[in-house]
Amino acid sequence: MPTYVTIQAKFFPPTQINDKKGELDFSSFLTMMHRQMQQEDPKTEILEALRMTDRQKKGFIPASELRAKLTMMGEKLTDREVDELFKEANVKSNGKVNYEEFTKMVTLPPVDY
Repeated sequence: MPTYVTIQAKFFPPTQINDKKGELDFSSFLTMMHRQMQQEDPKTEILEALRMTDRQKKGFIPASELRAKLTMMGEKLTDREVDELFKEANVKSNGKVNYEEFTKMVTLPPVDY
């Protein structure tokens, strides 16, 4: 886990952090989050993870295998959450998942109502 000093050195000039209290103002927090999000590419990360699962390199993985990974690894989803995700992505639970299309769907920006 990064220390306070590590975070301070990585993201902020000393003038943006209240050293006495170790507090961060909201504007600085937003700046830090924006920088971090620019460095991340979730679409590429998801696609690469799914490609590694595709042993035959055909662009598809079994829905059952994707379900197992989503419910057993990392930040585990519930079966209900996977059902909802599959429904949104038009994935049949007994079918194959085109992981490039699936990745596009799950990385779309959320709908703003």
